[in-house]
Amino acid sequence: MLLMDMFLMVVSSLILIICVLVGVAFMVLLERKV
Repeated sequence: MLLMDMFLMVVSSLILIICVLVGVAFMVLLERKV
């Protein structure tokens, strides 16, 4: 059970990092277009 919790924590943190990177890249693209 502990291993599963650790796995879920790692996966959720990776998803959070990916979302942040996508958001930053999207804002940079919008700024370059304007």
